[in-house]
Amino acid sequence: MNLVLVEPEIPQNCGNIARTCVLTGSRLHLVGPLGFDVSDSAVARNMKRCGLDYWPRLDVAVYENLEEFFRENRPTDIWLATTKAPRRYDRVSYADGCYILFGKESAGLPAPLRRQYRERCVRIPMLPGERSLNLSNSVAVMAYEALRQLDFPGFQDLGEMREE
Repeated sequence: MNLVLVEPEIPQNCGNIARTCVLTGSRLHLVGPLGFDVSDSAVARNMKRCGLDYWPRLDVAVYENLEEFFRENRPTDIWLATTKAPRRYDRVSYADGCYILFGKESAGLPAPLRRQYRERCVRIPMLPGERSLNLSNSVAVMAYEALRQLDFPGFQDLGEMREE
């Protein structure tokens, strides 16, 4: 699975999402402009701290913009997570290797992209009048729904208590 953050702004969210990617075997795509530095600056260290010791095992790609992302990937199975979507995230079928795009924390995905992929826009249900879940929570919810539909391929689903 491919989890794509378009113009993420908060390094701690990115760190938490990186951890989710490692635990789910997903590739993280960071599409700029980024709201933080992914080099070894203080901000990047904070992002890595959120990802704890998972960061070295992260499969990550960084792109300057959406044009570069689409030029390098050419995704055929693509879903856009947006509060403005016409359907629920759990009412679509996710394929192995699909791409799920998430927008920046302050504004979501760009309107032209949402219009281009209108039929591929999905949302997580929430109470009326509320803005949205935290980005890292949204990524986890949608990633695990996609994996559930695929029956968690290769995952360990029983813990040590199974022997008791």
